[in-house]
Amino acid sequence: MSYWLGPDGQNYEVNVQLAKDNRRMASDLGNLYLTSNKRGPDGQMRMVPLRQVAELVETTSPQIIKRQDLQRRIGIYANVEGRPAGDVGNDVQKIASAMDLPPGYRLQAAGQQQDMQESFQAAVAALGLAIIFIYLILASQFASFTQPVAIMASLPFSLIGVFLALLLTGTTLNIFSIIGFIMLMGLVTKNAILLVDFANRARRAGAPLNESLLDAGQVRLRPILMTTAAMIGGMLPLALGIGEGGETQAPMGRAIIGGVITSTLLSLVVVPVIYTYLDQWSERRKAKRAARATTPAVPATLGTND
Repeated sequence: MSYWLGPDGQNYEVNVQLAKDNRRMASDLGNLYLTSNKRGPDGQMRMVPLRQVAELVETTSPQIIKRQDLQRRIGIYANVEGRPAGDVGNDVQKIASAMDLPPGYRLQAAGQQQDMQESFQAAVAALGLAIIFIYLILASQFASFTQPVAIMASLPFSLIGVFLALLLTGTTLNIFSIIGFIMLMGLVTKNAILLVDFANRARRAGAPLNESLLDAGQVRLRPILMTTAAMIGGMLPLALGIGEGGETQAPMGRAIIGGVITSTLLSLVVVPVIYTYLDQWSERRKAKRAARATTPAVPATLGTND
């Protein structure tokens, strides 16, 4: 195939082939004449049949040569049915790792498997940034570096609910459930914020530590349960997979519901306990600093021998 520039300025594809009578057999290619460098008696270039200068051998070759990163590649495509794509991809990776390939050859997962790996790495990076930003915001709002630790202690407990919800509903851990877990980072901390903020106000009013925490749990229990029920009700249609394409996004709603339930129940117990330990640790540090500040320095004396 070649290209011909027409008078109108457009390039046209031109396919050049032998006449039908001269291309019935593969051996007919030997009758194709080529121009040589020698000239005949008449001064014109001599024509030489192809069979005199080349040997015709039947062989096979790829119809299309694909390249990626300046290297040849061969694509093997397959669909997944009846199993999660991530599990199948892991099995393929194990098989590829066990294969002994010749030098210069390598196997690399691509397609949906590669997209899932890249999406998972991006989700992990987003999760790490979310935790950092939450801590910085809480530290600036509470003017403390220790109280945000008590508030963020409820984050790991949301994982319990996420995995339980996915297990009970038979849902796989995919990119949508990971997005739901990232959304939980901002949702589950609100319960701990209500408890810690109320306890701080009670302590500034002169209440003891244990009494302020008990009052915080009693007073803030109702708004915590109300906001949790509101979030569960809002995510319930998404978790049921109602509507076109709802089954695809259902893991996100199920992960959020499971994480909110467990974090709400456990944060009412865990957050006050961690708050107590952190407060006692802070008080001991303050007492040590105050003791060092009030300890009089021993004057140094210089003595001389007479």
